[in-house]
Amino acid sequence: MTPSGKLAYGRRMTATDQLATARPTLRERRRAAATREILEAAEAQLSEHGPAALSLRAVARSLGMTVQALYHYFPSRDDLVTALIAKTYDDLAAAMQDGLDAAADEPGAPRLVAVAGAYRQWAIDHPERFQLLYGTPLRYYAAPPEGPTTQAVRRMGAMFERELFGGFTTEQLAAADVPELSPALREDLERLPADGMGTLPPPAVALLMSAWGQLHGLVVLEVFGHTAFIGDHQAEIFRLAIRNVVEDLHRRIAPTAGPAAGDVR
Repeated sequence: MTPSGKLAYGRRMTATDQLATARPTLRERRRAAATREILEAAEAQLSEHGPAALSLRAVARSLGMTVQALYHYFPSRDDLVTALIAKTYDDLAAAMQDGLDAAADEPGAPRLVAVAGAYRQWAIDHPERFQLLYGTPLRYYAAPPEGPTTQAVRRMGAMFERELFGGFTTEQLAAADVPELSPALREDLERLPADGMGTLPPPAVALLMSAWGQLHGLVVLEVFGHTAFIGDHQAEIFRLAIRNVVEDLHRRIAPTAGPAAGDVR
């Protein structure tokens, strides 16, 4: 388009022209559809055989295509695994948000309990996909630094951070009652990326990692069958544990009078 707002051949751009310009081309739409189909086939194989058995050849065979054709969309197994991991984190985060939305009208329940409960249920419903994220690392796979998987983890982690610390000021979090951090640890925590936990003061990062360890540890134990002896009471035990985590953590953060200026939300 020329500076005058007209097309090169002299006609003013219409709404139809603008839509055609913004809309993906037929080739792009076909590629996106094929990519989704490949990811769905990979997820099906993952659910049936587990992460360790994932292979481009098996995925291609299930779709009736050659491995060479699949390479057009995913040049290597690592590219496919990276896309799978990023999508899995996004699906998990969506489930957590759904759980939070569903619990919005429950009075008195910490919002983190709803987020954690949705996280637990998703893991139970999708054990193989959960294993892809948190099980034994796949041999010879390394996630690209600061790539799609890292960004997906941060999007999910932001939900935990928001529901755990929402309403507290940066000053409150910086003064949280935690054991003294070593200078080396504090220095490393202060260098965390600004689009991750780097927005939090070091004491808050330490509290968040402690809470995450307890939450995630309970889910891992249940998904891999180590708490089966509790039977049908596992959900209740989990909720009780997460409530205790939240209450203990919030006791370590001094209350403030008046509005929470500088809220970390």
